[in-house]
Amino acid sequence: MSSKTEQKETHQANGAVLPIVPMDCLTSPDRGQLVEPSDFLGPDGDRVEVVMLESRANAKGVREEDALLENGSQSNESDDTSTDRGPEPASPLKETSFSIGLQVLFPFLLAGFGTVAAGMVLDIVQHWDVFKYVTEVFILVPALLGLKGNLEMTLASRLSTAANIGQMDTPKELWRMITGNMALIQVQATVVGFLASIAAVIFGWIPDGHFSIDHAVLLCASSVATAFIASLVLGMIMIGVIIGSRKMGINPDNVATPIAASLGDLITLALLSGISWGLYKELESKAYVNPLVCAFFIALLPIWVIIAKKNAATREVLYSGWEPVIIAMAISSVGGLILDRTVSDPNFAGMAVFTPVINGVGGNLVAVQASRISTYLHMSGMPGESPETAPRKCPSPCSTFFSPDVNSRSARVLFLLVVPGHLVFLYTISSMQGGHTTLTLIFIVFYMTAALLQVLILLYIADWMVHWMWGRDLDPDNFSIPYLTALGDLIGTGLLALSFHVLWLIGDRDTDVGD
Repeated sequence: MSSKTEQKETHQANGAVLPIVPMDCLTSPDRGQLVEPSDFLGPDGDRVEVVMLESRANAKGVREEDALLENGSQSNESDDTSTDRGPEPASPLKETSFSIGLQVLFPFLLAGFGTVAAGMVLDIVQHWDVFKYVTEVFILVPALLGLKGNLEMTLASRLSTAANIGQMDTPKELWRMITGNMALIQVQATVVGFLASIAAVIFGWIPDGHFSIDHAVLLCASSVATAFIASLVLGMIMIGVIIGSRKMGINPDNVATPIAASLGDLITLALLSGISWGLYKELESKAYVNPLVCAFFIALLPIWVIIAKKNAATREVLYSGWEPVIIAMAISSVGGLILDRTVSDPNFAGMAVFTPVINGVGGNLVAVQASRISTYLHMSGMPGESPETAPRKCPSPCSTFFSPDVNSRSARVLFLLVVPGHLVFLYTISSMQGGHTTLTLIFIVFYMTAALLQVLILLYIADWMVHWMWGRDLDPDNFSIPYLTALGDLIGTGLLALSFHVLWLIGDRDTDVGD
Protein backbone atom coordinates (compact mmCIF):
# COMPACT_ATOMS: atom_id res chain seq x y z
CA MET A 1 0.00 0.00 0.00
CA SER A 2 2.90 2.36 0.68
CA SER A 3 4.13 2.07 -2.91
CA LYS A 4 0.67 3.06 -4.17
CA THR A 5 0.65 6.14 -1.92
CA GLU A 6 4.07 7.20 -3.21
CA GLN A 7 2.87 6.69 -6.78
CA LYS A 8 -0.14 8.93 -6.20
CA GLU A 9 2.08 11.66 -4.69
CA THR A 10 4.46 11.47 -7.66
CA HIS A 11 1.61 12.14 -10.09
CA GLN A 12 0.64 15.43 -8.40
CA ALA A 13 2.50 18.74 -8.90
CA ASN A 14 1.56 22.26 -7.72
CA GLY A 15 -1.86 21.08 -6.70
CA ALA A 16 -2.71 19.80 -10.19
CA VAL A 17 -3.44 16.17 -10.88
CA LEU A 18 -1.51 14.92 -13.89
CA PRO A 19 -3.25 12.36 -16.14
CA ILE A 20 -1.78 8.87 -16.28
CA VAL A 21 -1.57 7.42 -19.79
CA PRO A 22 -0.71 3.79 -20.56
CA MET A 23 2.18 3.48 -23.00
CA ASP A 24 0.20 1.28 -25.40
CA CYS A 25 -2.54 3.92 -25.61
CA LEU A 26 -0.03 6.46 -27.03
CA THR A 27 0.95 4.44 -30.11
CA SER A 28 -0.51 5.62 -33.37
CA PRO A 29 -1.47 2.76 -35.72
CA ASP A 30 -0.82 4.94 -38.74
CA ARG A 31 2.61 6.25 -37.81
CA GLY A 32 3.87 3.35 -35.67
CA GLN A 33 5.34 5.83 -33.16
CA LEU A 34 4.47 7.48 -29.90
CA VAL A 35 2.12 10.46 -29.89
CA GLU A 36 4.01 13.58 -28.92
CA PRO A 37 3.26 15.14 -25.53
CA SER A 38 2.15 18.29 -27.35
CA ASP A 39 -0.88 16.40 -28.62
CA PHE A 40 -2.32 16.49 -25.08
CA LEU A 41 -3.94 19.81 -24.21
CA GLY A 42 -5.72 20.90 -21.10
CA PRO A 43 -9.20 22.46 -20.97
CA ASP A 44 -7.75 25.95 -21.65
CA GLY A 45 -5.60 24.83 -24.53
CA ASP A 46 -2.45 24.79 -22.43
CA ARG A 47 0.05 22.03 -22.75
CA VAL A 48 -0.40 19.38 -20.05
CA GLU A 49 2.41 17.31 -18.63
CA VAL A 50 1.65 13.61 -18.95
CA VAL A 51 2.90 10.79 -16.79
CA MET A 52 3.30 7.65 -18.96
CA LEU A 53 3.14 4.22 -17.42
CA GLU A 54 3.52 0.87 -19.11
CA SER A 55 0.44 -1.27 -18.53
CA ARG A 56 -1.68 -4.01 -20.01
CA ALA A 57 -5.14 -3.44 -21.43
CA ASN A 58 -6.73 -4.23 -18.13
CA ALA A 59 -9.56 -2.69 -16.18
CA LYS A 60 -7.28 -0.09 -14.57
CA GLY A 61 -5.96 1.07 -17.96
CA VAL A 62 -9.46 1.39 -19.32
CA ARG A 63 -10.49 3.57 -16.40
CA GLU A 64 -7.46 5.81 -16.85
CA GLU A 65 -8.13 6.11 -20.58
CA ASP A 66 -11.73 7.09 -19.89
CA ALA A 67 -10.55 9.81 -17.53
CA LEU A 68 -8.36 11.27 -20.30
CA LEU A 69 -11.22 11.18 -22.77
CA GLU A 70 -13.42 13.14 -20.36
CA ASN A 71 -10.76 15.90 -20.19
CA GLY A 72 -10.57 16.06 -23.98
CA SER A 73 -6.93 15.12 -23.98
CA GLN A 74 -6.90 11.79 -25.80
CA SER A 75 -6.11 11.73 -29.52
CA ASN A 76 -8.14 9.87 -32.14
CA GLU A 77 -5.14 7.71 -32.93
CA SER A 78 -5.11 6.26 -29.42
CA ASP A 79 -8.81 5.48 -29.73
CA ASP A 80 -8.10 3.41 -32.81
CA THR A 81 -5.28 1.63 -31.05
CA SER A 82 -7.46 0.70 -28.09
CA THR A 83 -9.76 -1.24 -30.40
CA ASP A 84 -6.90 -3.33 -31.78
CA ARG A 85 -5.63 -4.78 -28.55
CA GLY A 86 -7.53 -8.02 -28.90
CA PRO A 87 -10.83 -9.15 -27.37
CA GLU A 88 -11.55 -7.92 -23.87
CA PRO A 89 -12.84 -10.52 -21.41
CA ALA A 90 -16.60 -10.39 -21.01
CA SER A 91 -17.69 -8.52 -17.93
CA PRO A 92 -19.97 -10.42 -15.56
CA LEU A 93 -22.20 -7.33 -15.44
CA LYS A 94 -23.26 -7.95 -19.07
CA GLU A 95 -24.45 -11.52 -18.46
CA THR A 96 -28.19 -12.17 -18.38
CA SER A 97 -29.93 -14.97 -16.52
CA PHE A 98 -30.44 -16.78 -19.82
CA SER A 99 -26.78 -16.53 -20.84
CA ILE A 100 -25.64 -17.70 -17.39
CA GLY A 101 -28.05 -20.64 -17.45
CA LEU A 102 -27.11 -21.55 -21.02
CA GLN A 103 -23.38 -21.60 -20.25
CA VAL A 104 -23.81 -23.48 -16.95
CA LEU A 105 -26.41 -26.05 -18.10
CA PHE A 106 -24.26 -28.33 -20.23
CA PRO A 107 -21.28 -28.49 -17.82
CA PHE A 108 -23.75 -28.96 -14.94
CA LEU A 109 -25.41 -31.94 -16.61
CA LEU A 110 -22.02 -33.35 -17.62
CA ALA A 111 -20.81 -33.02 -14.04
CA GLY A 112 -24.02 -34.58 -12.75
CA PHE A 113 -23.67 -37.62 -14.97
CA GLY A 114 -20.11 -37.90 -13.72
CA THR A 115 -21.37 -38.07 -10.15
CA VAL A 116 -24.02 -40.61 -11.20
CA ALA A 117 -21.28 -42.76 -12.69
CA ALA A 118 -19.26 -42.37 -9.48
CA GLY A 119 -22.30 -43.40 -7.45
CA MET A 120 -22.80 -46.49 -9.59
CA VAL A 121 -19.12 -47.39 -9.12
CA LEU A 122 -19.40 -46.98 -5.34
CA ASP A 123 -22.57 -49.07 -5.35
CA ILE A 124 -20.60 -51.89 -6.98
CA VAL A 125 -17.28 -51.69 -5.16
CA GLN A 126 -18.86 -51.48 -1.69
CA HIS A 127 -19.16 -55.27 -1.88
CA TRP A 128 -15.46 -55.83 -2.66
CA ASP A 129 -13.32 -57.51 -0.02
CA VAL A 130 -11.18 -54.43 0.58
CA PHE A 131 -14.28 -52.38 1.40
CA LYS A 132 -15.71 -55.16 3.58
CA TYR A 133 -12.60 -55.89 5.67
CA VAL A 134 -10.94 -52.45 5.60
CA THR A 135 -14.06 -50.37 6.11
CA GLU A 136 -12.01 -47.23 6.76
CA VAL A 137 -11.75 -46.94 2.96
CA PHE A 138 -15.29 -45.54 3.07
CA ILE A 139 -13.99 -42.67 5.22
CA LEU A 140 -11.47 -41.88 2.48
CA VAL A 141 -14.20 -41.59 -0.18
CA PRO A 142 -15.58 -38.09 0.65
CA ALA A 143 -12.12 -36.81 1.61
CA LEU A 144 -10.54 -37.86 -1.70
CA LEU A 145 -13.58 -36.96 -3.80
CA GLY A 146 -13.37 -33.62 -2.02
CA LEU A 147 -9.93 -33.11 -3.54
CA LYS A 148 -11.69 -31.73 -6.60
CA GLY A 149 -12.94 -28.96 -4.30
CA ASN A 150 -9.67 -28.61 -2.40
CA LEU A 151 -7.41 -28.67 -5.44
CA GLU A 152 -8.95 -28.98 -8.90
CA MET A 153 -11.83 -26.54 -8.38
CA THR A 154 -9.49 -24.12 -6.62
CA LEU A 155 -7.07 -24.48 -9.54
CA ALA A 156 -9.92 -23.90 -12.01
CA SER A 157 -11.12 -20.82 -10.13
CA ARG A 158 -7.59 -19.43 -9.83
CA LEU A 159 -6.83 -19.95 -13.54
CA SER A 160 -10.27 -18.64 -14.60
CA THR A 161 -9.66 -15.42 -12.70
CA ALA A 162 -6.15 -15.12 -14.18
CA ALA A 163 -7.56 -15.65 -17.68
CA ASN A 164 -10.36 -13.11 -17.19
CA ILE A 165 -8.02 -10.36 -15.97
CA GLY A 166 -5.44 -10.93 -18.71
CA GLN A 167 -2.70 -12.79 -16.87
CA MET A 168 -2.58 -15.70 -19.37
CA ASP A 169 -2.57 -13.80 -22.66
CA THR A 170 1.04 -14.42 -23.69
CA PRO A 171 2.67 -17.85 -24.13
CA LYS A 172 5.28 -17.01 -21.47
CA GLU A 173 2.63 -16.10 -18.89
CA LEU A 174 0.58 -19.16 -19.81
CA TRP A 175 3.51 -21.55 -19.37
CA ARG A 176 4.47 -19.97 -16.06
CA MET A 177 0.93 -20.33 -14.71
CA ILE A 178 0.70 -23.97 -15.88
CA THR A 179 3.99 -25.21 -14.43
CA GLY A 180 3.61 -23.40 -11.12
CA ASN A 181 0.03 -24.51 -10.53
CA MET A 182 0.61 -28.12 -11.58
CA ALA A 183 3.55 -28.41 -9.18
CA LEU A 184 1.50 -26.78 -6.44
CA ILE A 185 -1.44 -29.19 -6.67
CA GLN A 186 0.95 -32.17 -6.63
CA VAL A 187 2.38 -30.93 -3.33
CA GLN A 188 -1.09 -30.35 -1.92
CA ALA A 189 -2.44 -33.68 -3.22
CA THR A 190 0.37 -35.71 -1.66
CA VAL A 191 0.10 -33.98 1.72
CA VAL A 192 -3.71 -34.04 1.82
CA GLY A 193 -3.79 -37.68 0.75
CA PHE A 194 -1.41 -38.59 3.55
CA LEU A 195 -3.39 -36.61 6.14
CA ALA A 196 -6.68 -38.08 4.89
CA SER A 197 -5.35 -41.59 5.52
CA ILE A 198 -4.37 -40.61 9.07
CA ALA A 199 -7.85 -39.18 9.65
CA ALA A 200 -9.41 -42.37 8.30
CA VAL A 201 -7.30 -44.50 10.65
CA ILE A 202 -8.22 -42.33 13.66
CA PHE A 203 -11.93 -42.16 12.84
CA GLY A 204 -11.98 -45.92 12.26
CA TRP A 205 -10.09 -46.68 15.45
CA ILE A 206 -12.07 -44.47 17.87
CA PRO A 207 -15.48 -46.23 17.61
CA ASP A 208 -14.15 -49.80 17.49
CA GLY A 209 -10.93 -49.52 19.45
CA HIS A 210 -9.22 -51.76 16.88
CA PHE A 211 -5.99 -50.80 15.11
CA SER A 212 -4.09 -52.69 12.40
CA ILE A 213 -0.72 -51.42 11.18
CA ASP A 214 -1.09 -53.28 7.88
CA HIS A 215 -4.44 -51.65 7.22
CA ALA A 216 -3.04 -48.25 8.19
CA VAL A 217 -0.19 -48.55 5.67
CA LEU A 218 -2.66 -49.80 3.05
CA LEU A 219 -4.85 -46.74 3.60
CA CYS A 220 -1.82 -44.44 3.37
CA ALA A 221 -0.53 -45.96 0.13
CA SER A 222 -3.99 -46.02 -1.47
CA SER A 223 -4.80 -42.46 -0.46
CA VAL A 224 -1.49 -40.87 -1.50
CA ALA A 225 -1.34 -42.70 -4.85
CA THR A 226 -4.98 -41.89 -5.66
CA ALA A 227 -4.62 -38.21 -4.74
CA PHE A 228 -1.43 -37.78 -6.76
CA ILE A 229 -2.58 -39.49 -9.96
CA ALA A 230 -6.09 -37.99 -9.90
CA SER A 231 -4.76 -34.46 -9.38
CA LEU A 232 -2.24 -34.86 -12.19
CA VAL A 233 -4.87 -36.02 -14.69
CA LEU A 234 -7.57 -33.56 -13.64
CA GLY A 235 -5.15 -30.64 -13.48
CA MET A 236 -4.15 -31.20 -17.11
CA ILE A 237 -7.81 -31.44 -18.12
CA MET A 238 -8.59 -28.18 -16.31
CA ILE A 239 -5.85 -26.28 -18.08
CA GLY A 240 -7.15 -27.49 -21.45
CA VAL A 241 -10.73 -26.52 -20.59
CA ILE A 242 -9.79 -22.99 -19.52
CA ILE A 243 -7.62 -22.34 -22.57
CA GLY A 244 -10.34 -23.69 -24.84
CA SER A 245 -13.03 -21.60 -23.11
CA ARG A 246 -11.04 -18.42 -23.65
CA LYS A 247 -10.58 -19.17 -27.34
CA MET A 248 -14.31 -19.86 -27.76
CA GLY A 249 -15.34 -16.68 -25.97
CA ILE A 250 -16.95 -18.52 -23.03
CA ASN A 251 -16.52 -17.33 -19.45
CA PRO A 252 -14.27 -20.02 -17.86
CA ASP A 253 -15.95 -19.43 -14.48
CA ASN A 254 -19.16 -20.96 -15.83
CA VAL A 255 -17.69 -24.17 -17.24
CA ALA A 256 -14.32 -24.94 -15.64
CA THR A 257 -15.40 -25.99 -12.16
CA PRO A 258 -18.34 -28.22 -13.26
CA ILE A 259 -16.17 -30.00 -15.82
CA ALA A 260 -13.51 -30.50 -13.14
CA ALA A 261 -16.17 -32.24 -11.08
CA SER A 262 -17.68 -34.22 -13.97
CA LEU A 263 -14.61 -36.40 -14.31
CA GLY A 264 -13.21 -35.77 -10.84
CA ASP A 265 -15.56 -37.99 -8.87
CA LEU A 266 -15.47 -40.85 -11.35
CA ILE A 267 -11.69 -40.83 -11.90
CA THR A 268 -10.89 -40.46 -8.20
CA LEU A 269 -13.28 -43.18 -7.05
CA ALA A 270 -12.17 -45.57 -9.79
CA LEU A 271 -8.53 -44.98 -8.89
CA LEU A 272 -9.18 -45.43 -5.15
CA SER A 273 -11.09 -48.66 -5.72
CA GLY A 274 -8.56 -50.13 -8.12
CA ILE A 275 -5.45 -49.12 -6.17
CA SER A 276 -6.80 -50.20 -2.79
CA TRP A 277 -7.99 -53.52 -4.25
CA GLY A 278 -4.59 -54.18 -5.86
CA LEU A 279 -2.64 -53.27 -2.72
CA TYR A 280 -5.00 -55.36 -0.58
CA LYS A 281 -4.29 -58.38 -2.82
CA GLU A 282 -0.54 -57.87 -2.27
CA LEU A 283 -0.89 -57.37 1.49
CA GLU A 284 -0.38 -61.02 2.45
CA SER A 285 2.32 -62.14 0.00
CA LYS A 286 4.23 -58.85 -0.57
CA ALA A 287 3.79 -56.70 2.50
CA TYR A 288 6.67 -54.41 1.48
CA VAL A 289 4.75 -53.03 -1.54
CA ASN A 290 2.54 -50.68 0.48
CA PRO A 291 5.40 -48.91 2.34
CA LEU A 292 7.32 -48.56 -0.94
CA VAL A 293 4.34 -46.87 -2.63
CA CYS A 294 4.08 -44.39 0.26
CA ALA A 295 7.81 -43.67 0.22
CA PHE A 296 7.90 -43.15 -3.56
CA PHE A 297 5.25 -40.44 -3.70
CA ILE A 298 6.49 -38.70 -0.56
CA ALA A 299 10.06 -38.67 -1.99
CA LEU A 300 8.79 -36.64 -4.97
CA LEU A 301 7.59 -33.82 -2.70
CA PRO A 302 10.83 -31.77 -2.70
CA ILE A 303 10.82 -31.62 -6.51
CA TRP A 304 7.30 -30.17 -6.67
CA VAL A 305 8.04 -27.76 -3.81
CA ILE A 306 11.09 -26.34 -5.66
CA ILE A 307 9.12 -25.82 -8.88
CA ALA A 308 6.19 -24.16 -7.07
CA LYS A 309 8.50 -21.85 -5.08
CA LYS A 310 10.10 -20.50 -8.26
CA ASN A 311 6.72 -19.23 -9.48
CA ALA A 312 5.52 -15.97 -7.92
CA ALA A 313 1.89 -16.84 -8.70
CA THR A 314 1.99 -20.01 -6.57
CA ARG A 315 4.65 -19.19 -3.96
CA GLU A 316 2.17 -17.47 -1.65
CA VAL A 317 -0.36 -20.31 -1.92
CA LEU A 318 2.42 -22.81 -1.20
CA TYR A 319 3.11 -21.11 2.14
CA SER A 320 -0.33 -19.86 3.18
CA GLY A 321 -2.85 -22.08 1.37
CA TRP A 322 -2.73 -25.10 3.69
CA GLU A 323 -5.29 -24.09 6.27
CA PRO A 324 -8.40 -24.33 4.03
CA VAL A 325 -7.19 -27.54 2.35
CA ILE A 326 -6.50 -29.37 5.62
CA ILE A 327 -9.63 -28.14 7.42
CA ALA A 328 -11.77 -29.02 4.38
CA MET A 329 -10.27 -32.52 4.35
CA ALA A 330 -11.17 -32.93 8.04
CA ILE A 331 -14.75 -31.75 7.40
CA SER A 332 -15.14 -34.18 4.48
CA SER A 333 -13.76 -36.98 6.63
CA VAL A 334 -16.59 -36.43 9.11
CA GLY A 335 -18.99 -36.94 6.20
CA GLY A 336 -17.02 -40.09 5.39
CA LEU A 337 -17.52 -41.33 8.93
CA ILE A 338 -21.29 -40.92 8.48
CA LEU A 339 -21.09 -42.85 5.21
CA ASP A 340 -19.00 -45.58 6.84
CA ARG A 341 -21.61 -46.02 9.61
CA THR A 342 -24.64 -46.07 7.31
CA VAL A 343 -23.60 -47.82 4.09
CA SER A 344 -23.47 -51.28 5.71
CA ASP A 345 -26.83 -50.83 7.48
CA PRO A 346 -29.73 -52.51 5.59
CA ASN A 347 -31.98 -49.63 6.66
CA PHE A 348 -29.81 -47.29 4.59
CA ALA A 349 -29.57 -49.54 1.54
CA GLY A 350 -29.04 -47.49 -1.62
CA MET A 351 -27.40 -44.57 0.14
CA ALA A 352 -24.01 -45.36 -1.43
CA VAL A 353 -25.20 -44.60 -4.96
CA PHE A 354 -26.92 -41.33 -4.03
CA THR A 355 -24.20 -39.85 -1.80
CA PRO A 356 -21.76 -38.84 -4.59
CA VAL A 357 -24.66 -37.40 -6.58
CA ILE A 358 -26.12 -35.09 -3.95
CA ASN A 359 -22.67 -34.06 -2.69
CA GLY A 360 -21.31 -33.55 -6.20
CA VAL A 361 -24.22 -31.46 -7.45
CA GLY A 362 -24.17 -29.20 -4.39
CA GLY A 363 -20.40 -28.77 -4.57
CA ASN A 364 -20.47 -28.04 -8.31
CA LEU A 365 -23.11 -25.33 -8.04
CA VAL A 366 -21.57 -23.52 -5.08
CA ALA A 367 -18.11 -23.68 -6.70
CA VAL A 368 -19.46 -21.93 -9.80
CA GLN A 369 -21.02 -19.21 -7.63
CA ALA A 370 -17.90 -18.71 -5.51
CA SER A 371 -15.70 -18.52 -8.62
CA ARG A 372 -18.01 -15.95 -10.22
CA ILE A 373 -18.14 -13.73 -7.12
CA SER A 374 -14.35 -13.94 -6.79
CA THR A 375 -13.82 -12.87 -10.40
CA TYR A 376 -16.31 -10.03 -9.94
CA LEU A 377 -14.37 -8.77 -6.92
CA HIS A 378 -10.98 -9.14 -8.65
CA MET A 379 -12.18 -6.78 -11.38
CA SER A 380 -12.51 -4.02 -8.76
CA GLY A 381 -8.98 -4.37 -7.41
CA MET A 382 -7.03 -6.56 -5.05
CA PRO A 383 -8.29 -8.32 -1.88
CA GLY A 384 -8.80 -5.89 0.99
CA GLU A 385 -8.47 -2.73 -1.13
CA SER A 386 -12.02 -1.89 -2.21
CA PRO A 387 -14.16 -0.30 0.52
CA GLU A 388 -17.38 -1.09 -1.34
CA THR A 389 -16.59 -4.82 -1.07
CA ALA A 390 -16.07 -4.80 2.69
CA PRO A 391 -16.89 -8.05 4.49
CA ARG A 392 -20.56 -8.60 5.17
CA LYS A 393 -21.42 -9.32 8.77
CA CYS A 394 -24.55 -11.28 7.91
CA PRO A 395 -26.15 -10.84 4.48
CA SER A 396 -29.89 -11.26 4.37
CA PRO A 397 -31.32 -14.08 2.23
CA CYS A 398 -33.15 -11.43 0.20
CA SER A 399 -29.88 -9.71 -0.78
CA THR A 400 -28.32 -13.07 -1.67
CA PHE A 401 -31.15 -14.37 -3.85
CA PHE A 402 -33.45 -11.47 -4.81
CA SER A 403 -31.27 -8.38 -5.37
CA PRO A 404 -30.80 -7.09 -8.95
CA ASP A 405 -27.01 -7.55 -9.09
CA VAL A 406 -25.40 -10.20 -11.30
CA ASN A 407 -24.28 -12.45 -8.44
CA SER A 408 -27.80 -12.67 -7.05
CA ARG A 409 -29.05 -13.43 -10.55
CA SER A 410 -26.58 -16.29 -10.93
CA ALA A 411 -27.57 -17.63 -7.47
CA ARG A 412 -31.19 -17.84 -8.61
CA VAL A 413 -30.22 -19.57 -11.84
CA LEU A 414 -28.07 -22.14 -10.03
CA PHE A 415 -30.76 -22.81 -7.43
CA LEU A 416 -33.38 -23.38 -10.13
CA LEU A 417 -31.16 -26.04 -11.72
CA VAL A 418 -31.35 -28.29 -8.64
CA VAL A 419 -34.76 -29.92 -9.12
CA PRO A 420 -34.66 -30.61 -12.89
CA GLY A 421 -31.05 -31.74 -12.63
CA HIS A 422 -31.67 -34.19 -9.80
CA LEU A 423 -34.80 -35.54 -11.53
CA VAL A 424 -32.68 -36.40 -14.56
CA PHE A 425 -30.01 -38.01 -12.38
CA LEU A 426 -32.53 -40.00 -10.32
CA TYR A 427 -34.19 -41.30 -13.48
CA THR A 428 -30.77 -42.30 -14.84
CA ILE A 429 -29.94 -44.20 -11.65
CA SER A 430 -33.33 -45.89 -11.64
CA SER A 431 -33.10 -46.91 -15.31
CA MET A 432 -29.67 -48.45 -14.63
CA GLN A 433 -31.15 -50.30 -11.62
CA GLY A 434 -28.67 -48.73 -9.21
CA GLY A 435 -29.09 -48.21 -5.51
CA HIS A 436 -31.28 -51.24 -4.82
CA THR A 437 -34.06 -48.69 -4.17
CA THR A 438 -37.48 -48.15 -5.75
CA LEU A 439 -38.10 -44.45 -6.44
CA THR A 440 -41.44 -43.74 -4.79
CA LEU A 441 -43.05 -40.29 -4.76
CA ILE A 442 -42.36 -39.73 -1.07
CA PHE A 443 -38.71 -40.78 -1.53
CA ILE A 444 -38.31 -38.23 -4.35
CA VAL A 445 -39.93 -35.53 -2.17
CA PHE A 446 -37.58 -36.20 0.75
CA TYR A 447 -34.57 -36.43 -1.55
CA MET A 448 -35.41 -33.16 -3.32
CA THR A 449 -36.01 -31.42 0.00
CA ALA A 450 -32.56 -32.45 1.19
CA ALA A 451 -30.95 -31.37 -2.11
CA LEU A 452 -32.69 -27.97 -2.19
CA LEU A 453 -31.88 -27.26 1.44
CA GLN A 454 -28.24 -28.21 0.88
CA VAL A 455 -27.79 -25.87 -2.12
CA LEU A 456 -29.74 -23.06 -0.45
CA ILE A 457 -27.45 -23.17 2.58
CA LEU A 458 -24.31 -23.42 0.45
CA LEU A 459 -25.18 -20.46 -1.82
CA TYR A 460 -25.96 -18.30 1.21
CA ILE A 461 -22.70 -19.27 2.93
CA ALA A 462 -20.78 -18.61 -0.31
CA ASP A 463 -22.15 -15.07 -0.56
CA TRP A 464 -21.00 -14.30 2.97
CA MET A 465 -17.73 -16.25 2.94
CA VAL A 466 -16.29 -14.87 -0.32
CA HIS A 467 -16.94 -11.24 0.68
CA TRP A 468 -15.70 -11.89 4.22
CA MET A 469 -12.42 -13.37 2.96
CA TRP A 470 -11.99 -10.59 0.40
CA GLY A 471 -12.36 -7.91 3.05
CA ARG A 472 -9.68 -9.60 5.15
CA ASP A 473 -7.10 -9.61 2.35
CA LEU A 474 -7.60 -13.32 1.54
CA ASP A 475 -7.96 -14.46 -2.07
CA PRO A 476 -11.32 -16.32 -2.30
CA ASP A 477 -10.02 -18.37 -5.24
CA ASN A 478 -7.60 -20.10 -2.88
CA PHE A 479 -9.58 -20.17 0.36
CA SER A 480 -13.36 -20.31 -0.19
CA ILE A 481 -14.01 -23.29 -2.49
CA PRO A 482 -12.32 -25.94 -0.28
CA TYR A 483 -14.49 -24.92 2.68
CA LEU A 484 -17.67 -24.74 0.58
CA THR A 485 -17.29 -28.11 -1.15
CA ALA A 486 -16.34 -29.79 2.15
CA LEU A 487 -19.42 -28.29 3.79
CA GLY A 488 -21.39 -29.57 0.80
CA ASP A 489 -20.11 -33.10 1.48
CA LEU A 490 -20.96 -32.91 5.17
CA ILE A 491 -24.37 -31.25 4.76
CA GLY A 492 -25.34 -33.47 1.82
CA THR A 493 -24.33 -36.73 3.52
CA GLY A 494 -26.00 -35.70 6.78
CA LEU A 495 -29.28 -34.61 5.16
CA LEU A 496 -29.35 -37.71 2.96
CA ALA A 497 -28.79 -40.01 5.94
CA LEU A 498 -31.54 -38.16 7.84
CA SER A 499 -33.92 -38.57 4.89
CA PHE A 500 -33.21 -42.31 4.66
CA HIS A 501 -33.74 -42.67 8.41
CA VAL A 502 -37.09 -40.84 8.31
CA LEU A 503 -38.21 -42.92 5.32
CA TRP A 504 -37.29 -46.09 7.21
CA LEU A 505 -39.28 -44.90 10.25
CA ILE A 506 -42.42 -44.23 8.22
CA GLY A 507 -41.97 -47.52 6.36
CA ASP A 508 -41.80 -46.08 2.85
CA ARG A 509 -38.67 -47.95 1.76
CA ASP A 510 -38.81 -50.68 -0.85
CA THR A 511 -35.28 -52.01 -1.00
CA ASP A 512 -33.68 -55.02 -2.59
CA VAL A 513 -30.21 -55.36 -1.18
CA GLY A 514 -27.95 -57.55 -3.26
CA ASP A 515 -24.35 -58.04 -4.19
